[in-house]
Amino acid sequence: MTFKPKETLTEQVAQHLEDLIVLGQLQSGQRIFENAMSKELEVSHGSIREALLLLEKRYLVTNVPRKGAFVTELNEHFVDSLYETLLLILSHTGVKLVCSWRPHDMERLESLYTQMKTCFEKGDLLNFHKIGVEYTQASLVYADNYFIINMVNDLWPSAKRCSFMALRQGPKIIEDNLSYMRSSLDAIHQRDERSLQSILTSYAESQRQQVIECLRAQTRR
Repeated sequence: MTFKPKETLTEQVAQHLEDLIVLGQLQSGQRIFENAMSKELEVSHGSIREALLLLEKRYLVTNVPRKGAFVTELNEHFVDSLYETLLLILSHTGVKLVCSWRPHDMERLESLYTQMKTCFEKGDLLNFHKIGVEYTQASLVYADNYFIINMVNDLWPSAKRCSFMALRQGPKIIEDNLSYMRSSLDAIHQRDERSLQSILTSYAESQRQQVIECLRAQTRR
């Protein structure tokens, strides 16, 4: 692959590995061999090692002393903990968004929603997922809290990993995502804090269950 000079090499390598994990090309529990990855990406061992440390901070990689680096294993406890935390964050920032949004915020969210509908109609799962991430990030603009923003940045890769796993289950799941998104946009537009809280809770629980069902299905194979 060709790396971009505007980012540090470590960040580019970390992003590449993150994409492989999020899309399931590196599997849960799979070992990441530094030598092989260094040759494949044509970068130094140090760059790979630094990228793995960065991904450990983002909960995508587990570095085991004297054994190596492994893709963090998804299990039900991990998924439960992730969605519980995400719901707390989104509920908090959602209240701020409901109370303080401006017209350009709604225009941005509506535009992303329209783009996601187009991706759904075209069967373009990768871009649907990518724009969905942008949508959620755009809805967090009112967090305005140093600690929350840093927490979200570290949790985001795992959230993307789990949501992609859920979306891969078929058109019905994707359609449900759009329905939740439409409902949340309407609640935000009406500045209806209670409705938004209910929608976010239902959405988080629905996707949590979808991811857990995927994990159980993998175990049965």
